[in-house]
Amino acid sequence: TENRLYIGWFGCLMIPTLLTAASCYIIAFIAAPPVDIDGIREPVAGSLLYGNNIISGAVIPSSNAIGIHFYPIWEAASVEEWLYNGGPYQLIVFHFLLGVATYMGREWELSYRLGMRPWIFVAFSAPVAAASAVFLVYPIGQGSFSDGMPLGISGTFNFMIVFQAEHNILMHPFHMAGVAGVFGGSLFSAMHGSLVTSSLIRETSEVESVNYGYKFGQEEETYNIVAAHGYFGRLIF
Repeated sequence: TENRLYIGWFGCLMIPTLLTAASCYIIAFIAAPPVDIDGIREPVAGSLLYGNNIISGAVIPSSNAIGIHFYPIWEAASVEEWLYNGGPYQLIVFHFLLGVATYMGREWELSYRLGMRPWIFVAFSAPVAAASAVFLVYPIGQGSFSDGMPLGISGTFNFMIVFQAEHNILMHPFHMAGVAGVFGGSLFSAMHGSLVTSSLIRETSEVESVNYGYKFGQEEETYNIVAAHGYFGRLIF
């Protein structure tokens, strides 16, 4: 835990999976050939070398002909067939999901070793769940990874529009609660962080940063909660 970058046991799995996902994504975004996403022999081009730009480019989801079958390279007759059927999408998504899950585990591991409480790990589980929903849960529910979210800017918006057209998700109460939670969480995080950092109790000289006054594990108060609440109370009432 004294290292500049903590690796840990989860990191031993996180590093290779995220490197694999990132490497394959960069190569596929630049040079992947068109993918027969609908399984009807009409390939869709998503890479830069096939006429796209940064906005329109994407890694195209695997073919509807593959469905939800696991499709690693060794299951295809050739690399060309694997690329034509969108194999890179599955490779990237599976390694990415495993990578962010192990990153979450790494947060818990570092917190545990430092004697901290586990809420950072719990908070990060929300974006992990969101990524799992659009890349894994929804495609399995639809019966094909071709319904997964494309890995690109325009592809993301296309996914959102099609999802709304097919499922009317904006009228779903859980989606409403989720949006309110995301914006509310952002608001409360900004308020809490700004109030705390604005009312730190100075334990240092004027030539040092006030942040140096905190020592990990100290029992004394770090900031003046009375001043913070007094400031905020005068704003909202």
